[in-house]
Amino acid sequence: MSSAYTESLNRLIEEFGKLPGVGPKTAERLAFHVLKAEQSEAMALAEAIKDVKIKIKRCRTCYNFSEEPICSICSDPRRDKSLICIVEQPKDVIALEKTGACKWVYHVLGGHLAPLEGIEPENLTIDKLVERVRNGDVKEVIMATNPNMAGDGTSLYISSLIKSTGVKITRLARGLPAGSTIEYASGKILTDAINGRQELD
Repeated sequence: MSSAYTESLNRLIEEFGKLPGVGPKTAERLAFHVLKAEQSEAMALAEAIKDVKIKIKRCRTCYNFSEEPICSICSDPRRDKSLICIVEQPKDVIALEKTGACKWVYHVLGGHLAPLEGIEPENLTIDKLVERVRNGDVKEVIMATNPNMAGDGTSLYISSLIKSTGVKITRLARGLPAGSTIEYASGKILTDAINGRQELD
């Protein structure tokens, strides 16, 4: 850190520098932007950050982000609760919802299986998903894990756990490029993948 800056400014630059994709120069620019901004504008940013950390929790049903115990999707009476779409992260819910083609509810795993990285089934919400499928009136489970090795492995593992329930298990169609992530797929590609989903053997 520069000795020309005050301690608090250096600290702000350091904190901005911890954000993904933010290098030292960008961190410095952001810090000076905050410094030059009206106090009300800077405080509004600080309040927004505080609210995100304090107010946002996980939905008790699907584990998506929510400010209420049950998220707006799970509590929406227009949603078909017999269809559960399984995704890895909350960002995947946002990407799929932008298509306007989804009438189902979700289940957010919180990641994918990666034994070499120490991510085992108990580190995800897989047990809660199995419980939902066994206890609810579920007709179809749609696998929307990312179309890569980790996503496919996670999908196969979950399928093996719920196959005995007799619930139909489908996967988003392979309009999604192999090795990609749902978060960055275009709306058209996702819509085609949703409409062309295929049943898993």
